Amino acid sequence: MPNEPLDAVDLKILAALQEDSGLSNVDLAAKVGLSPSPCLRRVKMLEGRGLIAGYRAVVDRKALGLGVRAFVEVKLERQSEEVTNKFLASIQGLPEVACCYLMTGGLDYLLDVVATDLEAYGEFTTAKLIGLPGVKEIRSSFVLKEIGGAKALPTAHLTSDR
Repeated sequence: MPNEPLDAVDLKILAALQEDSGLSNVDLAAKVGLSPSPCLRRVKMLEGRGLIAGYRAVVDRKALGLGVRAFVEVKLERQSEEVTNKFLASIQGLPEVACCYLMTGGLDYLLDVVATDLEAYGEFTTAKLIGLPGVKEIRSSFVLKEIGGAKALPTAHLTSDR
């Protein structure tokens, strides 16, 4: 059952929950054309298979006063387990870091960083980021405009109807 293809109703459930994870089961069932009990069983099955990893509210960063968003490339002094573990442990404690990605290519990590303004970002960089264990070099790129925001993930490849 874990590798069983998803049917059209499963895909509708995933699409509906990606659009609005706050839907009640009754509303979700109506949206996908099921009665509430079978809909809930399918949602639980999708959760059990790990296809639904959790639920969250999408919060507007600008409405929270976080007007600056930057993607920060980080190169470490060396790629040893000790240096990497210390760096990652330090990153976990920084609320400005919305997400951290391990990368291939010319950099080691890519950080998604938010701040109230450029001054706060500068303070974050000089007082916190540069001094983290193992950091050799950082390079920042600032988001000038977000186009489209977070999108729902594609699901067409999961169906047996391909």
